[in-house]
Amino acid sequence: MRVRLTVNGRAREADDVWEGESLLFVLRERLGLPGSKNACEQGECGSCTVRLDGVPVCACLVAAGQAEGREVVTVEGLAPEGELSTVQRAFVDAGAVQCGFCTPGLLVAADELLDREPTPSDSDIREALSGNLCRCTGYEKIMDAVRLAAARRSAEPEGDRA
Repeated sequence: MRVRLTVNGRAREADDVWEGESLLFVLRERLGLPGSKNACEQGECGSCTVRLDGVPVCACLVAAGQAEGREVVTVEGLAPEGELSTVQRAFVDAGAVQCGFCTPGLLVAADELLDREPTPSDSDIREALSGNLCRCTGYEKIMDAVRLAAARRSAEPEGDRA
């Protein structure tokens, strides 16, 4: 089957998609977007988190056909013009990136949280990131990064937010 969707603001299509193929496979292997990581394939780790019509989902659990006609934002879409987004820069500056395997999913989830709740509490951050496992950082630097991104976004002019 052919799947047509919008990925990171661009109309895309994938041909010869079989009915059991995941959105994650289509993004990585058919559309050349390797940012979302393939780790557990069971929706437990969050490394493959993308936004599907604005909602964070584990791309490994979404059948490619379910994305037909829908909008997907991957970690690559957070920096569409090659400049790091506020959230990405905050993760770097706070030292929240270690091995990097969980980072794409955490970035997408954090970005969605800050779009929805510009000044999140620590509880809000924990809840938003609860579906993302990190085996390296202990999460404190990740929490720091989200707090930093929230502070930076609130200081940016409305039109400059990324």
